[in-house]
Amino acid sequence: MDHSNHMNHSAMETDHSHSHPTTTTTTGHNHGGGDTGGHGGMAMTFYFGCSDVKLLFTGLVINTPGEMVGACIGVFLLAVLYEGLKIGREILLRRSQVNVRYNSMPLPGADGTMLMETHKTVGQRMLSPAHFLQTFLHIIQVVVSYVLMLVFMTYNAYLCIAVAAGAGMGYFLFSWQKAVVVDITEHCH
Repeated sequence: MDHSNHMNHSAMETDHSHSHPTTTTTTGHNHGGGDTGGHGGMAMTFYFGCSDVKLLFTGLVINTPGEMVGACIGVFLLAVLYEGLKIGREILLRRSQVNVRYNSMPLPGADGTMLMETHKTVGQRMLSPAHFLQTFLHIIQVVVSYVLMLVFMTYNAYLCIAVAAGAGMGYFLFSWQKAVVVDITEHCH
């Protein structure tokens, strides 16, 4: 919304005994939401461009196709790293689980005998090196995810494609390591 046609309240007051022209004031800013293509503001639509694309920081401006290729490779690798972090944290969590306890409780059987049902409990200690590592990796994962989100919010189609392709490649490379743990001692009641 451009405020250039809005009148200053004090300028609207006129002296009824003398005729004074009213003046207009502008606020000096524009709330326009058009496609800036990376020029001067935030783009609100997807665009393909390699000129004046601001990437995350004021001094990090892409101006050539070569710089865009380099930025896309970097963003691609960052998205692959993000997927690797997610899967790596799951693998570390499974390896670091401690305090495996088996709790048995007697249950009466149908024929009057006593059956023992065993439950497996897995826990982890809060003040353990494994939990500190998980916490540190979680912080890195959150920061990387927000960086990727901000890259996507540039609305530059090349960078958005790099984020999506990197996430897909990372999932392809790492997700097969996600193992579904099946406890063969569990049974339906």
